[in-house]
This record gives sequence, C-alpha cells and structure tokens, in this order.
Amino acid sequence: VFLAKSKGAKTIAFGTHVTPNTINTMTDYPALDFVLRGEPELTLRELVDALEGNTGQNAHMEALMDKTDPTRTPVSAEAAAQGDLSAIKGLAWRQAGEIRLNPDRPFIPNLDDIPLPMHHLLPLNEYRMPLIKGPYAFVVPSRGCPAGCKYCIKHVSYNYAVRLRSPENVMEELWALKKLGINNVMMYADLFTVNREQVVGICKAMIEENIQMKWMCNSRVDYVDEEMLSLMGQAGCHMISWGIESGSEEILKRARKGASPAKAERALQWARKAGIKNFGYFIIGLPGETEETIRQTIAFSKKLPLNVAIFHIAAPYPGTPFFYDVVENGWFRPGTNWEEVDMDRSTVLDYPETGLTAERLEYWQKRATREWALRPGPIWTILKGLNTWAGFKSAVNAGLQTLDFIRS
Repeated sequence: VFLAKSKGAKTIAFGTHVTPNTINTMTDYPALDFVLRGEPELTLRELVDALEGNTGQNAHMEALMDKTDPTRTPVSAEAAAQGDLSAIKGLAWRQAGEIRLNPDRPFIPNLDDIPLPMHHLLPLNEYRMPLIKGPYAFVVPSRGCPAGCKYCIKHVSYNYAVRLRSPENVMEELWALKKLGINNVMMYADLFTVNREQVVGICKAMIEENIQMKWMCNSRVDYVDEEMLSLMGQAGCHMISWGIESGSEEILKRARKGASPAKAERALQWARKAGIKNFGYFIIGLPGETEETIRQTIAFSKKLPLNVAIFHIAAPYPGTPFFYDVVENGWFRPGTNWEEVDMDRSTVLDYPETGLTAERLEYWQKRATREWALRPGPIWTILKGLNTWAGFKSAVNAGLQTLDFIRS
C-alpha cells in the first residue's frame, strides 16, 4: 500500500477482512485511501466514476445501481469535484483526516445483471493448480451460503442471502473462456451446490452443448445426492472440495456445522462412484476440541475415499461467531494481533483448559498431515501426475510442499 501510494496511486481494499475491521485497518494503514465494504462491484464503479469526473455517464451501470437501491442518491458532479463521497454506499473513506463510514450498500439482486469478467485481460496461461492439466480460470456461479457454521468468513460479506446466476449466463462465460483456450474451470462459489435446480441446469447445458470442459467446485456433504453427483460427473466435474472439518459428531454440533461424519462418508462415496475426485478440508482446534477428538478426525480422514486432504488450524476471523467466542473466553494466544488470524499461518489459539496450546495444535496439524499423506494411496495420487511435464512439475511441487510442511 505504501509503495503504491508513493507512486501517486489511490489505494483501495475490499474483502472479508476489511469489511468487519474497517476502522482498525484504515487506522493501522494510513496509506490506505478507501475500503469497499460488502459487495464491491457497484461501490467501486461509483467511486472510480466520482474520482475521474464521470458520474452519471454510464447508463447501464446507473440503471443497475438504481435497480439495486431505489432510494439511492447519485453522487453529484459538484460533490465529486469537492471530494465529497458521502453518497457512495458501501464506502469507507477519509475526509479532513477523519475516517468516514457510509451506509451499507444493498446486494445486487440479480447476478445476471453484472457484466461478464474480462478474462482476456488476465495472464491465464500462468495459472496452474495441482491435479489440473493446463491453465484454468475462476467462474462465480452464485454468492452466499445459508449454513450457519460459526467459523465461516463467507457470511461477513454476503450474510446468509443466496443469489444465483442463471445457467444460461454461466454458459455464456464458459464459452467465452473456451474461446480463449481455457478448458479447466474452478466454480468459485460460497457453496456451489446451494441450489439443486441451478446445478442441474448448468450440468445439462454443459452436456447438451458439448462444451467439454473439466471443472472443480466445492460443496457441503449434506447438499448433494447421488443423482446430482452422477450428472456433475457426466458434465465434466472432476474434483469436489468438501468442507468435512471433523470426524467428531460433538465438534460438528458445537460449530453449528449441520452435517455429520455419516453424511460425509456417504457423499464422498457417491462422488467417487461418479468418477469425481474428493478433496477434503479438515479443521483442528474448533471449540471443544481435545486430543481424542483430533485422533477421531485423523482416523476418519484415512477412512474416507479422499484424493487430497488438507488440515487447517481453526482461525477466528473477525466478524464470525467463532471470533466472538474466542474473545469472550480468552482463547487468543497472548500478544495476538488481528492481522495474524490466518488459517494458512501459525495459530493464534490457546485452549489451556484442555491442554491444547498453540504448540500442541501445530503439532497435531503436522501429525495429521503426515499420517494421512505418507500412505500408499496419497503417494500414488502424486505419482499418477508424473505422465506429463506439466503434471510432473505440479506433482513434485505439491509433494515438496507437503514434505516441507511436515518437517517444519
């Protein structure tokens, strides 16, 4: 941010961290000019137009803004010229040295109204992912998840509201990517399988139009059925990322997961039968965790038909119910700063009453990774990727990262 600011650029941040933590972020980073709170597209469009003196000149975007918020008062050219941005909903900004928080912006009701992303402006050939041959791109078919998991950051930006793109709109974007030479797609949704009718519609269109793309998605284990997974496999889905979290029924209940180990096992068996690879995510250190429940999770992970398993330590992100539980119970490691809360870094948790200190949580994370990965099945998954040069590089990189993590 400082380097960008030194070049004279306007600096903007958005996302699930700055939305609930706006004041702290802008206070700690005085070089940050703006924060887009919640859904960013229309706030960014209105901000850029105001900064560039183009307010009210894009008829399509003005119509979309009015449709999204009928009570909206557009930024006047006079106000924009004077640096008054108070009419831009969803924006946090600075005025005379003070941080200003404007009212929240309503969500865009129909995602089909958002213009398709300009994928051609990205270096698509540079994007790679383990177990995927060739470049890939992200497609967002929906926003929002109705589940009430206490630890999930997704609800911070989109609450529990679910909004869908039509299958026709999704297919339009997929064909645009196909013309750019992209044959691999990540369906990047808060919960891809949130609406069965939409998923079935997308899959049938992919089959009928013979688009011949490979794609990945995420899902909860209780939002699928055998028929739908079979159709997904026929439509080119080759891997699903599952939020399994724990092998302990009690831990799942306390986390308000709303699923069970039995449902997880059934869903993953259905997926394997459909020819879909299973990518499982687990969380160590949710409230109530003990070394015994961690052992249950490790044993459960080895029982499941998984191609890949990732073990994270629970991260109490600001804005989640889990965060407030951690604050209320004093479970933050002494000296923790909010920017350290990251499931991909060392933990900030300490559960002294159960003996699960931060050091023990990190020990169990590495042990779980080691016990799951250093078995014939996972090793064979990596070896199968060595039949092409791109696959070789991807597999070796994934293997080295796993070994490096286990040793650290």
